[in-house]
Amino acid sequence: MNDTNNASPGGDLIDRVVGLTPDDTLHAMRHVREKVAVATQGSYELFFDPAASGLTIHERLLVAYQACVLSAAPGLERHYLDMLRQYDVDAAILDAVARNRLENLQPGRLPALLAFTAKLILKPIEGDRAAVQALQSAGIATPDIITLAQLIAFLSYQVRLVAGLQAMKALGSQS
Repeated sequence: MNDTNNASPGGDLIDRVVGLTPDDTLHAMRHVREKVAVATQGSYELFFDPAASGLTIHERLLVAYQACVLSAAPGLERHYLDMLRQYDVDAAILDAVARNRLENLQPGRLPALLAFTAKLILKPIEGDRAAVQALQSAGIATPDIITLAQLIAFLSYQVRLVAGLQAMKALGSQS
């Protein structure tokens, strides 16, 4: 997806969240292997393409928001919350996700997606057959379950990448 209005206005999401600019040494270090930075941004754009089939954009953004809330990743959390607000997602749903109160959601697809997300983020060992069967019982098709697992893996990578770059940036500012 090349429509940066829907993905990451202003270019590379990781650079924006970390606060990297082209004149930063850390920016230069991150972009030494430009294909990795481009692939990371491309993956983000692919996962959050509003036209993608399967999981809805709302579902994908709520999964991302929850993953960032549970991972204590405030910069990414703000980004996904801003995206959700652009799509006018119900405030009660946002609050339930922000406070990890999934029991406040109506039973169905969304709580199943979010429960699976929580398992893979907090206790990946619990992402077992029973967890997949719970998704299937909620009416989620196998291709969407695969996409969900891939999305959560990408979000884990994104959270760790941002955390590492922020730590390096903080260390650099102490010098």
